[in-house]
Amino acid sequence: MHITPIQLRFNDIDQMGHVNNAVIMEFFDLGKSEYFTAVGVPPEEGVFTVMVVRVEVDFHRQIRYHDRVYVTTSVDHFGNKSLAVRQQVVDEATGEACATCRTVMSGYSRSTQRAAVIPDTIKERILRYEQEEQPKDSRKDAPAASDDTL
Repeated sequence: MHITPIQLRFNDIDQMGHVNNAVIMEFFDLGKSEYFTAVGVPPEEGVFTVMVVRVEVDFHRQIRYHDRVYVTTSVDHFGNKSLAVRQQVVDEATGEACATCRTVMSGYSRSTQRAAVIPDTIKERILRYEQEEQPKDSRKDAPAASDDTL
C-alpha cells in the first residue's frame, strides 16, 4: 500500500463548506500517479502505460478545510491487459475513510495507441511493492525507473 499526503487548498472547498466531490477525484488521480512512480514505473515515461477505463467512487463523509487527509493506494487484481486499483481518502485524525475508489486501468501502448498486455516485469514490481509490510509514503525516495516503465 502507498500513502499520499494531501494538502487541502482553499479553492478545494465548495459553497457547501466541504471539499468538492470533483476535487476528491483529483486526490485519487494524484494517489495513482505517485503510486506508480514509487513502484518504479512512472506514468509519464516509457512506451507502456495504463489508462483509466472504469471508476467507482463512494463518498462516506465530508472533508472540511482544516481536516488532514491522505490517500491510500494499492493494486489488488491483475488481468491480462488490466489491473484494479483500490484507494481511500482517509481522515488522519480518526482513521476513518472519507471516500473509497476502485479504478480499472487498461494497459496501453503509446507506440501502437492500443490496449496492451501488462508486461510481467511491471506486474512483478507491483507485487513486490505490495508485499512489503509497511505502507510507503510518496514523499520518500522512489526507485529508479527502467526501460519498461509505465
